[in-house]
Amino acid sequence: MNELKKHINPFESTAGAMSFLKPKVMILVLAIISVLVFIIAKTEILGLATIVGLMIALAVVSKIFNKPKSGIYLLIVMGFFVTGASRYIQAPWGLTIDAMLVLIYIALFFKGFAVKQPWNKAKSNLTLLASIWMGYVFLQLANPEVLSREAWFYAMRGVGLYQFIAIPLLFMLFNKQKDLNTFFVIWGVLSILGTLKGFQQFYFGVDPFEQRWLDQGGAETHMLFGKLRIFSFYSDAGQFGASQAHSGVVFGILTLFKKSNIRLKTFFACVALAGFLGMLISGTRGAIAVPAVGGLMFLILRKNIKVLILGVLFGLGVYVFFAHTTIGQGNAEIRRMRTAFDPNEASLQVRLTNQRKLKGYLSSRPFGGGVGATGNWGQRFTPHSFLANTATDSWYVMIWADTGIIGLIYYLFMIFFILITGAYNVMTKLTNTELKVQITALTCGMAGIMLASYGNGVFGQMPTGILMYVTMVFMFISPKLNQTITDNLINKKL
Repeated sequence: MNELKKHINPFESTAGAMSFLKPKVMILVLAIISVLVFIIAKTEILGLATIVGLMIALAVVSKIFNKPKSGIYLLIVMGFFVTGASRYIQAPWGLTIDAMLVLIYIALFFKGFAVKQPWNKAKSNLTLLASIWMGYVFLQLANPEVLSREAWFYAMRGVGLYQFIAIPLLFMLFNKQKDLNTFFVIWGVLSILGTLKGFQQFYFGVDPFEQRWLDQGGAETHMLFGKLRIFSFYSDAGQFGASQAHSGVVFGILTLFKKSNIRLKTFFACVALAGFLGMLISGTRGAIAVPAVGGLMFLILRKNIKVLILGVLFGLGVYVFFAHTTIGQGNAEIRRMRTAFDPNEASLQVRLTNQRKLKGYLSSRPFGGGVGATGNWGQRFTPHSFLANTATDSWYVMIWADTGIIGLIYYLFMIFFILITGAYNVMTKLTNTELKVQITALTCGMAGIMLASYGNGVFGQMPTGILMYVTMVFMFISPKLNQTITDNLINKKL
């Protein structure tokens, strides 16, 4: 009798799509559809775009709450596209990075009610370094030289906040070799897309939206002697060139030394080739510092004197080619790269003149003029100030002008400590060949970006910023990953 009571006739139950036949559900669905149709009829394409946007946003929120790590993947993708998106739709796209970081933290907070979250994984010297730097940036609000706290709010995000928020998340969520492999694939695909977009501009010109951006002021720095400096969907040509050179170095090393299947090696080779081609068409001279220093760092990490000597000789050959010959002078890209080796080049002299001006101004201001005092934010919020009207043309000069000599000394200590830690781990602690090649590639890429940031403000801009944060975390956790891989291999043998 009990078995009969438990038995449910499937033909008498209502489930799945049949649930929509219930009167209450049908009325609710029809009401929602009617409202949506009314909104679209009244607002036309804007209403449709808003509804689609809300649906996508709800899907993204749901996905991140179910799997917070997916937010990291999306964050990397957004890093490549948010700046370029503003050329097509006028919106504060940069704030979406902030929103995504906060959303991941909220997802982890609520997920913590069901499953204990490993917050202890975020404990690291890297987290401490980033926290101290963010603390100094926050204290800049009390700097008596600050002219606009609104400028501080916008500028401090790229200077310190993103790094401060992202690094603990990466330690918690993005901390396995599988994550590192996925990171390389996502980065590689996005880098290839960046080069393809760059070639579209190089051969066919810009689209109407990009032309509008050039007409509104972008042409001042991106149209030189009637020739376009390629910027792809990045913030500017400087970021595009350095980022593509970064990809060329990292994926070039992976191609040559990582033991993988032939399809993956072919993919890495395509990314490396696309990266170097993107660097060449960008018209950015400073980007050449990335393969130059990245290559030198690689030779050092190999700990092979013969290879180091050959590499130095090759580097000297490249220097002689650009600095003391006229070979390939008919090619515009080679001709522009060659100017990077000319100590009397006009723009270099302008930069040095500006740095001398800043040195005099900052000599009595050890804490600088306040975060946001220079560059675009200075021009926007304090357009008549000295710092806003003195070009920094460098990430480090900007740090110096905004945070003073004290800020610059700590910042340089922080990034060199990170780089040296990565190099030390590669040379002394990593025994797994595959992981060692991966961390070597990341370390060399970071070294190149560090030097390139002297010529352009690439370190704190997207997508280089998010790529650097991921790089730093994997450089620090690589010994633990190496131990995990070793233990797994031992267990398999047993």
